[in-house]
Amino acid sequence: MRVLLVDDEEELVATLAERLEMRGITACWVTNHRAALEAVDRERFDIALLDVRLPEMNGLDLKRLIEAKQPTMKFIFLTGHGSEEDFNACSAESGREYYLIKPVQIDVLTAKLHEICAEQGDRQ
Repeated sequence: MRVLLVDDEEELVATLAERLEMRGITACWVTNHRAALEAVDRERFDIALLDVRLPEMNGLDLKRLIEAKQPTMKFIFLTGHGSEEDFNACSAESGREYYLIKPVQIDVLTAKLHEICAEQGDRQ
């Protein structure tokens, strides 16, 4: 499984990537939408973990651009704000099951990643 982590909090994404790697999940992390789009041009990912509120472009808009490049990629949205507005926007866009509030617990994230990959396998 290959995961792209996109969050402007560098320490957070670096730590998440390291912890995912320790669990056998290949993780690439970036801190802005430009780097995310460059990574998607270079590599194939199964899942992208996107911060809802990124500088210059929100996670929902970034999702649309990534989907245009890799239509089979799945998404999980993260927010540190936990606002009703963020929750409703992400729920409408991606379904409640793909929305996590920071600080995310690594075991919850890992379980969600495996669940999404298993669902993809069932559909193929």
